Amino acid sequence: MISLRIFSFVTALTMMLASCGGSKDNPWNPDWDKPNPTEPEKPENSGKPRYVWIDAAANFSDYENNKERIASDLKKIKEVGFTDIIVDVRPTSGDVLFKSSVAQPLKKVDVWKSGSYVWVSRTGTYDYLQAFIDAAREVGLKVNASINTFVGGYFCPYGLGNDGMLFRESGKKSWASVINASNGLTNVMDLNGPDDWGTRFLNPANEQVQNYVLQIIKDLAKYDLDGIILDRCRYDDYGLQSDFSDVSKNKFEAYSGLSISSWPGDVLAPGTTELGWKASETVKKWLEFRASVIHDFIVKASEAVHSTGKDIRFGVYVGAWYSTYYTSGVNWASPKYDPKADGYFWASANYKNCGYADHCDFMFLGAYAGTDNIWGSGEWTMQGFCKQGKKLLKGDVEFSGGPDIGNSTGWTNGGQASKIPDAISACINNSDGFFVFDLCHIKMYNYWDAFKKGFDDYLKTVKQ
Repeated sequence: MISLRIFSFVTALTMMLASCGGSKDNPWNPDWDKPNPTEPEKPENSGKPRYVWIDAAANFSDYENNKERIASDLKKIKEVGFTDIIVDVRPTSGDVLFKSSVAQPLKKVDVWKSGSYVWVSRTGTYDYLQAFIDAAREVGLKVNASINTFVGGYFCPYGLGNDGMLFRESGKKSWASVINASNGLTNVMDLNGPDDWGTRFLNPANEQVQNYVLQIIKDLAKYDLDGIILDRCRYDDYGLQSDFSDVSKNKFEAYSGLSISSWPGDVLAPGTTELGWKASETVKKWLEFRASVIHDFIVKASEAVHSTGKDIRFGVYVGAWYSTYYTSGVNWASPKYDPKADGYFWASANYKNCGYADHCDFMFLGAYAGTDNIWGSGEWTMQGFCKQGKKLLKGDVEFSGGPDIGNSTGWTNGGQASKIPDAISACINNSDGFFVFDLCHIKMYNYWDAFKKGFDDYLKTVKQ
């Protein structure tokens, strides 16, 4: 949903639509060397970047075998005022929609149709990512590719089955996350109850996992992309219960200098899902350790992108709810921001050093508030999320905030076109850009005109 910044991408996007006229010189004209009194045409100011996310699974049925539909939709995306697409090419199963030397191609996705989940198998043989790149270049859109990072499989609800590397390759079970469940340490691959469906995460602290994902990133950086974005570059959805494998125990002891005699109880009691309002020094060190794991991986991933595709920007998507995002093992703020000094009880004195904003070229903050919480100054308002993001990022990285218009409160049943211009305004005027999740909802609820209005309203405020 990270070290050197290649360039200011806002400047690049501002000049994206500049018109480059041909030379006025004409050797067959006797006056060819005289200065032309006509002023050059001023470039159009396209304002801040505006991204639309294209989730792999949610849009799979439309694009898995239909290049013409890709081209048609991208043309419309451009017409309503978006400047960039973010195309997801590695959903939660962990298989990919581009050429990779290590990951298998995505062959099927579970899709909700007519009241139940069904498998949709890919019949198209073209390079999915390349098809988006080609279509985007035709209409003048920039192309950013995203991957779900520390994922390795998906267990489907309603008895449909499963898919992904962790389910196919039993030898990779040691790569999977181990959770501190109430009934003991449990590898997520041993969860098979009726309520245990969902993504199977990999352990971010496992070096083999990191090397595997870094190779996927390097393969992706060989494409003609404008940016690469890491989504789910974090710990398991089980939050504080993850990861308690032997790998994590040994690395935590080395990091902290502590000797753990009772594991995991010396850190967190079995089944712990929240901290309440205080944390021991051991717990704070544990949270710091997890954030350091993600920080160090972000550094490696940034270097992998920049060493392979030197003109490709590197970034991440994160949830903007910083006050509780520590449960995912992530400190997305600037290292210049000190959460301990700001009163966060869970932060150690060194937690700030795990902030990774200065290793990103751009960042996406999910300002996923409901339709009745667009304006405001605190968390869980779109405007407040973006204002807080600016405070925490300290100018280290350009960021774009944006809503989820399909899953957040009030958005789930459509009919919210009138809210979209306000959502755009609240986010784009308080960050360095705007993004929306997801294209499927724009199409499902026919929000095209609402986005055009919102973007037109914004562009009227941009000085030419």
